[in-house]
Amino acid sequence: MIDQQAFQNLLLEYKQRVDLVLEKWLPPENLNPSNLHQAMRYSVLGSGKRVRPVLVYATATTLNIPLERVDGIAAAIEIIHAYSLIHDDLPAMDDDDLRRGRPTCHKQFDEATAILAGDALQALAFYILSHDPEMSTDPVKRLEMIAKLALFSGSRGMAGGQALDLASVGKQINITELETMHIHKTGALIRTCIQMTALSNNNITDSQFEALDRYAKKIGLSFQVQDDILDVVSDTDTL
Repeated sequence: MIDQQAFQNLLLEYKQRVDLVLEKWLPPENLNPSNLHQAMRYSVLGSGKRVRPVLVYATATTLNIPLERVDGIAAAIEIIHAYSLIHDDLPAMDDDDLRRGRPTCHKQFDEATAILAGDALQALAFYILSHDPEMSTDPVKRLEMIAKLALFSGSRGMAGGQALDLASVGKQINITELETMHIHKTGALIRTCIQMTALSNNNITDSQFEALDRYAKKIGLSFQVQDDILDVVSDTDTL
């Protein structure tokens, strides 16, 4: 067992680690086109819970995988998450003015820059997965990781979940439809964190992989349920 203070220290260690990795991979803000790169860095490096990278590192620790082998996975997934938030906040989507206590990307810059920042971040995530020298050297495993992130961030995962969310606005949906939306919108990317990390262990058994995947599905669902409840019962200042 780990006590509360040790747990908080571990979370901080993981968050600080991924922040350094993100800083390394993001283009410098003075590199042309500087406005685009500033928007990318603004959206990724702002304060955040880093839930997905924490899950990557926690899974790696559980499976005795050196953390440097999953740094690229942690960064790529957090960058995909950041891109999704940029696009979700746009007027055509959720039309939010604030994100993590600061103006959203399209408010800080402009809508066109925000769209391009999201597009560029999505591309950067896959660049990291294909170029990080510390990741698994097995090309088949690396390709499988890339395929999983592509699948679970697309129409059969995160993007599809957002589409279901938009389609349900103003409608009464049943529990099955709500759970399907949650599994896609948030659960898919959280599930990907754990699956991709598990693939970094060449000795993992099928039963271990399935157990981790079941855990990932459940924690992804619970995370989105809590997030939806907070949207209803809390206020902007508290959030």
